[in-house]
Amino acid sequence: MKAHVYVTLKTTVLDAQGQTIANALRRLSLTGVSAVRQGKYFVLTLDPSLDKAAAEAQVDKIAREVLTNPVIEEYSFRIEE
Repeated sequence: MKAHVYVTLKTTVLDAQGQTIANALRRLSLTGVSAVRQGKYFVLTLDPSLDKAAAEAQVDKIAREVLTNPVIEEYSFRIEE
């Protein structure tokens, strides 16, 4: 089982890197993108003995306590069996 964790800055936090990327796209005449938000992506390989509920609880705790700064970041995840 694998967990895919996505961490991004909260929408209220200025994303300078995302703005730089968006500006570069415009300079390259790559239109159709109105905004860019950058983030982090993690793949966690989970112990096969965990059931789905235990895996979700474990990944939620890891994401909340280790992978994110809760003041400025938010996260989502999905479990792949």
